[in-house]
Amino acid sequence: MTIKLVKSLIGSKKDQIATAHALGLRKIGDVTVQPDNPQTKGKVAKIIHLIEVSEA
Repeated sequence: MTIKLVKSLIGSKKDQIATAHALGLRKIGDVTVQPDNPQTKGKVAKIIHLIEVSEA
C-alpha cells in the first residue's frame, strides 16, 4: 500500500501528527510504502483526510 501526504499537518491533533510520523510522513508530498495489514489500515483510517492511498 502506497501512502502520500497531500495536506499539511499544521493544525492537526497531536495524535494524528504522531500517526503520520509513525508512517514516515513529515512533509507534503512525502510517499511511503507500508505493508497491507490491520495495523497500517488503522493508522490510515485515523489520518485519511490528510493522505492519498493507492493499493500497489
